[in-house]
Amino acid sequence: MANNIKSQQDILAKLQIDELNQMQKEAIATIHKNDNVILLSPTGTGKTLAFSLPLLEFLDPTLEEVQALILVPSRELAIQIEQVIRSMGSGFKVNAVYGGRPMSKDKIELKHIPAILIGTPGRISDHFANDRFSKDHIKTLILDEFDKSLEVGFEYEMRNIINQLSSLDKRILTSATQGVEIPDFVGLRKPNTVNYLKAVTSKLEIRTVVSPAKNKLNTLLHLLNHLGNKQGIVFCNLKDSINNVSTFLESKNIKHGCFSGGMEQKDRERSLIKFRNGTNQLLIATDLAARGIDVPEMSFIIHYELPQAIEEFTHRNGRTARVSAEGTAFVLKWKDERLPDFIKNADVQDISKQAERSPVFWETLFISGGRKDKISKGDIAGLFIKQGKLTKEQLGAIELKQDCAFVAVPSTLTAELIEKLNNSRLKKKKVRIYEV
Repeated sequence: MANNIKSQQDILAKLQIDELNQMQKEAIATIHKNDNVILLSPTGTGKTLAFSLPLLEFLDPTLEEVQALILVPSRELAIQIEQVIRSMGSGFKVNAVYGGRPMSKDKIELKHIPAILIGTPGRISDHFANDRFSKDHIKTLILDEFDKSLEVGFEYEMRNIINQLSSLDKRILTSATQGVEIPDFVGLRKPNTVNYLKAVTSKLEIRTVVSPAKNKLNTLLHLLNHLGNKQGIVFCNLKDSINNVSTFLESKNIKHGCFSGGMEQKDRERSLIKFRNGTNQLLIATDLAARGIDVPEMSFIIHYELPQAIEEFTHRNGRTARVSAEGTAFVLKWKDERLPDFIKNADVQDISKQAERSPVFWETLFISGGRKDKISKGDIAGLFIKQGKLTKEQLGAIELKQDCAFVAVPSTLTAELIEKLNNSRLKKKKVRIYEV
């Protein structure tokens, strides 16, 4: 049973949000009044909060069953939505399940049935097939990034899942892309659409960087040195391209992380953590990073390899110049390469001026204890400040997971902190601490 159910006002106060934006206000009102809603709004405008706030009001706090199902196309998006809803402190249990992590973890968490279940199609299908919880009380279905989750590769699983939801009375679909055909099996009837795709004025600049050679690695290096220590993503089309770029940047001593579908889930998560906390200011990624991942606002993205379609171009660009911020998308092409028709008004960027690349300030430490050990962020901060002798300014971002945690600390103090704090006690658990 959910305890201490919070009002919307309490939740916004906890999130330190003074006022919802116009899109969120209209979306919440529309979701309240209508059973079939399509929400279209650019990346970074707060769609998760826009559908989560009204969702909480549809849940029965006395019912210990799954009441809402949120289907997403990627593990990272599942994790991100789970974190957002948990941070709301609503009083309702929420869990995310997805491929790439042990099924045993899912089974343990599902013993205490969540009111809100988030998952990727494959993993949800598995749980449905094994009847690990009742489907009879699922009345709300949310398809986040539906343009991706309704693609042909997911169709069989999506159809199978939705056909088993006999008690649905509310369907909410969200996307940052318009023009996707919604299959009949979704059961969307006369939907009300909230469309803010053109309402947000983008401050994105698109620039072309011309490589004299077909191998663009040296030109990429000159561009990165021109940009200096700013934070950004380099997009590639293929995992092999990421490996090539990564090997090259390593040889030039440029710190970075990688992110692609070919990586283990643990490595993908750690790569994002180190990107979020500033240990790595550069992420080399496939289009998997173009949507549904929790990363900070950044000043640039680079199309190292040209996107195949306008949707990919749009989602990649959505990682910068979000909401009211400014940003630049650099299109890296060799001199004889023709740009796709959807890339327009891209002036050539002069990258002859090289900036100073100062050493990265942060490193990331792993802690072998998490929420299941009753460890809080405050406990971790206390350990590093009291026993580690860090000032509050020297303690970077703390990310707390179910069974571990990650902390950003000054790179100059990393070895000293490990020596001082490894095998310390947090609550009742003796924890290992090491660099990742």
